[in-house]
Amino acid sequence: MTIKQIPLSELAGKPVVLLLSGGLDSATCLAMASNAGAKVLALTIDYNQRHRRELEAADALAARYKVARHIRLPLDLRGFGGSALTDDIEVPKEGVLPGIPVTYVPARNTIFLSVALGWAEASGGSDLLIGVNALDYSGYPDCRPEFVAAFEDMANLATKAGVEGTARYKVHTPLQALTKAGIVQAAVEAGLDMGMTWSCYDPTVDGKHCGQCDSCRLRQKGFQEAGVPDPTLYAEKPPSGGGA
Repeated sequence: MTIKQIPLSELAGKPVVLLLSGGLDSATCLAMASNAGAKVLALTIDYNQRHRRELEAADALAARYKVARHIRLPLDLRGFGGSALTDDIEVPKEGVLPGIPVTYVPARNTIFLSVALGWAEASGGSDLLIGVNALDYSGYPDCRPEFVAAFEDMANLATKAGVEGTARYKVHTPLQALTKAGIVQAAVEAGLDMGMTWSCYDPTVDGKHCGQCDSCRLRQKGFQEAGVPDPTLYAEKPPSGGGA
């Protein structure tokens, strides 16, 4: 399988703030950055999300890759609500449908990247890393290349280092142009133990992926299309193909 992958060799020896959720995408970025020799500063946002199991995955991954520093930052977005992940709204199980789903958390990546930017400037670094992709995803507006480019421009206007010209901030998105199958293949090539990652939005009480939410369906679809065995323990097997 041929995939398009952006090398992270330019990050060798440099501090990079990586948004690490514990999911497959961010974990793949972690493995890639680690392999490239970057000094990884892993940032996990505990936003009181419904799927708090992913925080445990992030902790385990940060330890596995011996990151330079891992911060799990509490930032309770349940105070705002407005999403099935931060409010008493049922997580949809009908399949991946067109449009922006209720699992979209208002301005989440804008908020998270802003926090990451603050840490980057404080640490003297100028590189941010996020595992967004714009092909096999749930329609979130803050995963698009246009958003990432706009944030990067803002970062260079809104910081002391950017204004004074001592740094040029870059948001690295090595998975941006990959399908979920491509991400699975990239994870294999990076040597990631994908069984350590967590994707489900609505975990069962006994700690399994539900198998029916958008994230579970896209995860299973990625493994299936990549021809890679899926290590995930699902409470209910996702429909073949990941759709409705």
